[in-house]
Amino acid sequence: MAEKKRPLLGFVGKLPSGTTAGNSGKTHCPLCMGLFKAPRLLPCLHTVCTTCLEQLEPFSVVDIRGGESDTSSEGSIFQKLKSRALQPPIGILCPVCDAQVDLPMGGVKALTIDHLAMNDVMLESLRGEGQGLVCDLCSDREVEKRCQTCKANLCHFCCQAHRRQKKTTYHTMVDLKDLKGYSQIGKPILCPAHPAEELRLFCELCDQPVCRDCVVGEHREHPCDFTSNVIHKHGDSVRELLRGTQPHVEALEEALAQIKGTNSALQERVKAVAADIRTFSEGYIKAIEEHRDKLLKQLEDIRVQKENSLQLQKAQLEQLLADMRTGVEFTEHLLTSGSDLEILITKGVVVERLTKLNKVEYSAHPGVSEKITFSPKEKAGLCRGYEVYGAINTKEVDPAKCVLQGEDLHRAREKQPASFIVLCKDATGESMGRGGDNVQVTVIPKDKKDSPVKTMVHDNKDGTYYVSYTPKEPGTYTVLVCVKEQHVQGSPFTVTVRKRHRSHPGVFHCCTFCSSGGQKTARCACGGTMPGGYLGCGHGHKGHPGRPHWSCCGKFTEKSECTWAGGQSAPRSLLRTVAL
Repeated sequence: MAEKKRPLLGFVGKLPSGTTAGNSGKTHCPLCMGLFKAPRLLPCLHTVCTTCLEQLEPFSVVDIRGGESDTSSEGSIFQKLKSRALQPPIGILCPVCDAQVDLPMGGVKALTIDHLAMNDVMLESLRGEGQGLVCDLCSDREVEKRCQTCKANLCHFCCQAHRRQKKTTYHTMVDLKDLKGYSQIGKPILCPAHPAEELRLFCELCDQPVCRDCVVGEHREHPCDFTSNVIHKHGDSVRELLRGTQPHVEALEEALAQIKGTNSALQERVKAVAADIRTFSEGYIKAIEEHRDKLLKQLEDIRVQKENSLQLQKAQLEQLLADMRTGVEFTEHLLTSGSDLEILITKGVVVERLTKLNKVEYSAHPGVSEKITFSPKEKAGLCRGYEVYGAINTKEVDPAKCVLQGEDLHRAREKQPASFIVLCKDATGESMGRGGDNVQVTVIPKDKKDSPVKTMVHDNKDGTYYVSYTPKEPGTYTVLVCVKEQHVQGSPFTVTVRKRHRSHPGVFHCCTFCSSGGQKTARCACGGTMPGGYLGCGHGHKGHPGRPHWSCCGKFTEKSECTWAGGQSAPRSLLRTVAL
């Protein structure tokens, strides 16, 4: 098992000229506002000093939730530790986002160390933006040089002593000013179980960095490899998760933009309706003024109700967006600026947080509509004895309550107009009583779905819409009726289109003798005859059906479709009957 000595993923190297490794948000604690000291990474991906976290007031997770804590964010290790403890788990709130943090058994000091933040603090100190660095050996004097071999910051006196020692004579010493362009100057990360050993390996089975002593001890026979050899696989998995998180940020930003636009439209609409109300009120002195005040109060209540709903949804989406941005920014910073080992150390927290954020459900559309109308001609009752007009209407059509009416809903004739009525209702089932809704009707032949039939929708301005269409061919058609792009009751439905109605070419008579004026050659489709050479039917004679019928096809219903085939063998005299 050999370690590959080559840079991976661009985590270590010089920054471009004029580029800083971080800013105050990545080097300063959000509580004490000073440079990070022993920074700890919380599950929500915010970083806070260890001492600052210890000053936060803890609480019992069981008392807050009224039951057992959801420890899924801490992993199986926390579950094992919890099972051994008798006391209930303790938690704190993140000082940045108020997210609940369930502390491990070791308390705040058992949280993940943010090595990336420690590196950023050192870089900022080198640039003179923070407090001066002190010597790692004497902890008294300011640092002048850095030993690249030991990764130690040394003052002038300790630097000379470092050169005089036989073991460190040939170590490479670099001036601090020459390190200002580097993105990684942090100290080696040592094994917590073996403080003399540096973490250079990664145990795939335990999913954690280990040292050489760990490999021959607790992690014996575990699949281990150098961090430089496994960083590609684990880094790619984090990148894939990041790619799945980034679209949510864009969707949340778009949703907030829509809410802002809806809120602006709501304000404009409120102003417009208020202006209409005031204009209408000018003709009615005190009575109309009182009625106007009532209308304005009602309008304000509607505005407050709708605006509160929008503000609540906005606050929820903003918080979710902030959480998403924190996750994305931290992960991007980790992948671009963190070392292999830093990525592997924080990978578990990052993956867990991004996975949790990706599962959050949210609506990308405003929860309320800005639709408010004023009906000046609607009666509003009596005010101070006067009949007043004008009412605010916030009714919205509910497609699920809209119904279809008409005899031609499920049947029609080819090349003949068919029609039906769409009755629009609100959520309470009441008729809208007005027009202006977006009603869309599509008629599609079953065998020619790419050739829809042309339809006409007429707004009757009373909540009903007259729909008409003319099918060109017989067959089965599918009719789709949508209001606000949603199907109404009974939609879609099928219509059977039969062949065009055939009128009767004959006479609807009591018998052939009467309708033909006694002609012997006149015939009837009923098949009846009379003695004396009469070829048609007569009352009480052979074959007469005993009731009025059509001479062309024999049907008994006057208003019916003719079924006579009209062949060449049919005698012309069958149709040459006249009504007396």
